Amino acid sequence: MTNSLAPQAHSAEHPDYPLPPLFVILNAGSGAKNAETVSNKLATLFAEANQPYELFLCRRPGDLSEMTKQAIQKASQSHGVVAAAGGDGTIRFVAQEVLAADLPFGIVPLGTFNYFARDNEVPQEVDLAAQALITGIREGNQRQVQVGQLNDQVFLVNASLGLYPQLLADREKLKQQHGRSRIVAKFAAFLTLLKRDIKMLLRIEYRGGEEQSGENVIPASTILVGNNSLQLADIGLAEEAESVKNGQLAIIALPPMNAGERIGVAFHGMLGILSKAPEVTHFACRELVVEPLSRHKKRSVKVAMDGEISQMQPPLTFRVGPKCLRLVVPVSAGVEA
Repeated sequence: MTNSLAPQAHSAEHPDYPLPPLFVILNAGSGAKNAETVSNKLATLFAEANQPYELFLCRRPGDLSEMTKQAIQKASQSHGVVAAAGGDGTIRFVAQEVLAADLPFGIVPLGTFNYFARDNEVPQEVDLAAQALITGIREGNQRQVQVGQLNDQVFLVNASLGLYPQLLADREKLKQQHGRSRIVAKFAAFLTLLKRDIKMLLRIEYRGGEEQSGENVIPASTILVGNNSLQLADIGLAEEAESVKNGQLAIIALPPMNAGERIGVAFHGMLGILSKAPEVTHFACRELVVEPLSRHKKRSVKVAMDGEISQMQPPLTFRVGPKCLRLVVPVSAGVEA
C-alpha cells in the first residue's frame, strides 16, 4: 500500500519534468520525529522544487519490506532514485535492496545518531537533507560508498556479536519507556555494561590487513566490525578510521571483563581514546571469519547490524562488499562521480 498525500499522487509520473523521479520510503518508527509532520514537510519541499516523487509511509513493521519492493520496482521502470527516510537501521535495510537492484540511493536521516548520514555530509535536519537530495539529483552526482557485508547481509555503519547486540536490545527497551535520545541511549549502554557479562571462545581468521592474514582462537565478550570512519574517529581509532576510507574494515575485539573493566573501556570510547584502553584489540582487514567454539557452535548467533538485531548461523563472515552504494549527494558534499 502506498500512502500518498494529495500533491504526490501524480508527481512521480508527470510528463513535463525531465528530472529522475524520486521514490521515498519513510519509516514512521524512526527517531523522535512525527511521521505525519515529516511526510507533509517532504511533500511540500518536493512539490515546491518541482521534483517528481512518490512517498511510501511505513506505519507497520511489515510495511518496510513490501514498500521497499514497490519503490524499487517503480524506480527500475522509470530510471529513478530510491531514498530512505529513517534511522541507520532503516537506511541499511533499504540500501541492501537498492544495491542489489543497482539503483542510485538517497537518504533523509531521522535516527538518534545518524552516523551514515554524518559520515557522508548529509544534513540531519529534514528540510536541509531533502534539499541536498534534490540538489544531488539535479546535478546528477553520486558518491561511491563502501558497504560492509555479514554473510549475505549488508551493513553500512557496523556489525557485531556478543555484548554489543545485547547492549542494543537493552537500549531499545529503555527507549520505548523513556523516548529516543542520545542521553537515553548512553544511559542504557551504561546499565548494560554494569550488569551484563558475556563470554565466548571464538576462532577468528582475517585477511587483507597489515598482517595480510592470520588465524587465532581468542576468548571474547564482543567483536565489532566497523565500516564508518566518523564513528571510529569519534571513539579514538584514527588509524582504523583511515583504513576504512582506504577500502578495509575496522575490527574491535574485547575480552571477557568484569564490570569495572567494561565501564573503563566505555569511558575510553566516550573520551575518544579507545586505542589507549589496554583490554582492546583493534586492527583493519578486508575479511574476517568468526566461528564460536562450543558444543552449541551450530546454534544461531545473535548479531547486530546498524542497530538492528537478528540471528545468523555461524560461521560469520564479515567482508568489504563487492559493490559500492551509489549515494546521491550534492557536489558540495565531496567527491563527484
